Amino acid sequence: MIPRNLTTLGRSWFAQRETSFITSVCQHYPSCYKALNPLYVRPFTLFHKPHINCVLRLSLFDNFCQTAFHTSSTLMETVDDEPDVKRRKLQDRSGVTTRYERRRSAPCKTRDVPATITTSNESFRSEGSQDEPEQTRQKRIHRFWEDFSSHYYNEADEHPGSCIEEDLRKETCDFTVMSYNILSQYLLEDNAHLYKHCPRPILKWDHRFPNILQDFKDLDADILCLQEVQEDHYNAQIKPSLESLGYQCEYKMRTGRKPDGCAIGFKRSRFSLVSSHPVEFFRHGIPLLDRDNVGLVVLLKPTVHRSSSCNICVANTHLLYNPRRGDIKLTQLAMLLAEISAVSLEENGHRSPIILCGDFNSVPGSPLYSFIKDGRLNYQGLSIGKVSGQEQTPRGQKMLSVPIWPESLGISHRCQYEAKYQKDEGSETGDKSDESSIEPEVKRKESCIEHQFSLTSAYSHYLSDDGSPEITTCHSRTALTVDYIFYSAAKEDLSVLPGKNSSYDGMLKLLARLSLLRERDLWSVNGLPNEHNSSDHLPLLAKFRLEY
Repeated sequence: MIPRNLTTLGRSWFAQRETSFITSVCQHYPSCYKALNPLYVRPFTLFHKPHINCVLRLSLFDNFCQTAFHTSSTLMETVDDEPDVKRRKLQDRSGVTTRYERRRSAPCKTRDVPATITTSNESFRSEGSQDEPEQTRQKRIHRFWEDFSSHYYNEADEHPGSCIEEDLRKETCDFTVMSYNILSQYLLEDNAHLYKHCPRPILKWDHRFPNILQDFKDLDADILCLQEVQEDHYNAQIKPSLESLGYQCEYKMRTGRKPDGCAIGFKRSRFSLVSSHPVEFFRHGIPLLDRDNVGLVVLLKPTVHRSSSCNICVANTHLLYNPRRGDIKLTQLAMLLAEISAVSLEENGHRSPIILCGDFNSVPGSPLYSFIKDGRLNYQGLSIGKVSGQEQTPRGQKMLSVPIWPESLGISHRCQYEAKYQKDEGSETGDKSDESSIEPEVKRKESCIEHQFSLTSAYSHYLSDDGSPEITTCHSRTALTVDYIFYSAAKEDLSVLPGKNSSYDGMLKLLARLSLLRERDLWSVNGLPNEHNSSDHLPLLAKFRLEY
């Protein structure tokens, strides 16, 4: 038995720490924010510290106190390669029940709508117990619609007769897009050490699938881009369920032994399939491309305006995880962009608007992310381990080779198929008689890769109220953003900087998005997966307007 004085001391210490931390959290919210933003809901709750959660457990049957710690950082565990079977280590801890709720906020002029979470009291059970979690009050994650549609109307009112006002009179097609890594059951079981914070019952597929299906129903997206879709589950459950909800599905499985892949679903009432193009990143005879990751590109035609020749090019991928192989990640991305370039080019010479979704295993601001957004990357002297930004202190200093991928791949530095690239170069230069005049330019671009799309992210990646990073994936080892919805922005899109001139009109405007959360919000519901959120990734959802 623990002496009475020690028991009292433990209870007093925990109560004192809890009270002081509640006070410190509440002090971080400006008192004037509620007055400035009527949509703001001030959370009054005890959040877990983002990096260390400590629960003091006093046992009457042991002669010592057990202290359980949960640690989390933004560093992912790295390995030289992705083994077929990783170490299994599962240590259960009871999670707090959660339930996802969707709530639409009133329209706002800017992106700055805070994502909040409301919670209730929680309780933990013993680590060693494998029974069902004891009955607790449910915690509910609240994610809000951030509505930007009023931005375009306000701009038109301020500038009558402008091109913005003319755009409001064009034919339009509004649609929503979801990107969601649903966590393959095979990968979950082979990487059990990433989910040691979860009780075992909630990790079973029989528990997870109904929650994932409910996400599809609640968010009701017109286009779904799914990653880590396990083939047997896709054929037996996911595809039939989506078809019953009115979706048509396209699927591409990995080329190796891992039984998952990428899927794209779209509502038959909103779109018809023009063409589907699977992309395999594995290439025989090219050592750089010995991985089994894949992509999928489809061309869709809106059904509301069948007379229009405008289509939408939607691409979905899951790039290699390994943080130390940025050369492979960039090459896989170049292959996907080359396919997008070929598929999106219309017969009239115009290019279809582009949606690019997926798990890119790269963080915001990394060289790979910047390449997608800026359309250009000079990689001379860039370390392979810094390409994705997954590690704050990357191991190894090996630099990217110049060029990154071999000529035999057939893809140019402009991320286009070589045959088409040479044809375009011939038409653009017109005269190739003076080859010496273009030789220095070719050499200069050997250490630079480009693409011609004006892509931007549907998310800003940082919360406006305190600058905290938005989180798309959260498990025992890390919490960060790796999932994205990129789109080809129209010249009048709110993401386009004032005064920026672009020759490429992506034709898509961002109307709204489903807000993301900070790390401490997710750990307040025991991270991901949990009782009601059955993937280690959050679904991303954005609403766009296509103008003809």
